[in-house]
Amino acid sequence: MSQIIGYRPEDAGQPPSLSPGYVSTVPRSPRLPLVKIPQGLTETTGPANAWSRLMGPSMADLTTQHAAMPQGQRIIVAGRVLDEQGRPVPNTVMEIWQANAAGRYIHKKDQWDAPLDPNFTGAGRVITDADGRYQFVTIRPGAYPWGNHHNAWRPAHIHLSLLGPAFATRLVTQMYFPDDPLIEIDPIANAVPPPYRQRLVSRFDIETTRPNWALGYLFDVVLRGPDATPPDTEHGEDDDHD
Repeated sequence: MSQIIGYRPEDAGQPPSLSPGYVSTVPRSPRLPLVKIPQGLTETTGPANAWSRLMGPSMADLTTQHAAMPQGQRIIVAGRVLDEQGRPVPNTVMEIWQANAAGRYIHKKDQWDAPLDPNFTGAGRVITDADGRYQFVTIRPGAYPWGNHHNAWRPAHIHLSLLGPAFATRLVTQMYFPDDPLIEIDPIANAVPPPYRQRLVSRFDIETTRPNWALGYLFDVVLRGPDATPPDTEHGEDDDHD
């Protein structure tokens, strides 16, 4: 069973809670030593293998949720959820959310001048199989401005949230795309020091790519250990699970 813990200084791949280049971490990062609160029954227990019954059917194809196909380039995102020994982690809920092809979220607070797509909500959910595998069909998201500094743009990315066997076992992270020049100048991505930053970048895979249909990208999520996938500094999540 995992514990909810703060950023681990012994793991150089974990982003710090304070990263001055990412402006909003300045007011929200802790100024005093963290106080560890023992976990209670509600944190250490959960539905375990009952996720599918509680959450309903999977939402693996984000391109077929509305009356017509969304705008943009269709892609397949697939991979495995693994533990620190490289073993598959089955029955893990993976939720994703993302901007549309124009770089806009379907959210009332996202009001920048980019079009909404009535055929794209940008949210999906699956449960990993016995081999820890998952797969989504979606649209490649666009970059968008975010106001952190002058002319600041977020790289194209997909948010991922993984829920483990207990309610408190959660990892929130982001997946980027290879060869995106914005990654190198993005304060959120750069809160993770190199070379660990590459853990957040998917890789193009011709075997996952379907001819005349969609490009394929692979992205494995590793829970704990020396190859652990860094958490999402954009939302301050620092949890993870076995």
